[in-house]
Amino acid sequence: MAPDYFFRPMVSADLPLVRRWLETPEVRRWWGQPEQQYALVSGDLDHPDMDQFIIALDEHPFAYIQCYALSAWNQGFGVQPPRTRGIDQFIGEPGMIGCGHGSGFIWQFTGALLDSGIPRVVTDPDPDNGRAVRAYAKAGFQSDRVVDTADGPVLLMVRNP
Repeated sequence: MAPDYFFRPMVSADLPLVRRWLETPEVRRWWGQPEQQYALVSGDLDHPDMDQFIIALDEHPFAYIQCYALSAWNQGFGVQPPRTRGIDQFIGEPGMIGCGHGSGFIWQFTGALLDSGIPRVVTDPDPDNGRAVRAYAKAGFQSDRVVDTADGPVLLMVRNP
């Protein structure tokens, strides 16, 4: 039986935890400079097009996921169905990496979005981040194409109902 992950809306009291996670080597490797990413994450806390969650397993927070409207972010993804949502995530607790939790909570989270009527979910891992690409594929995403962005190339991946 797959674990049941709990998604709690992120609040300002979670920012020290997220800051610590952004400073871990694996998150820093793929998300970039912790100070810059912290400013973005904290700045988006009240943005109407961005939903942010802390993910817990057995009441222990270990990861972060953000879900956003494409109207505000990632316009380079081309034409997508109306109401398509984008996601980005990371596992902040190093001991939880490589255990199948990424694909597990991504599957659960995006499945709930699709079940609610969202027509498509997209994500954009670095093409060199094999662990993330495999986790998204295991969570039902299909590789679409490489997209050039201001931050470099990303692999557009999509999950449909």
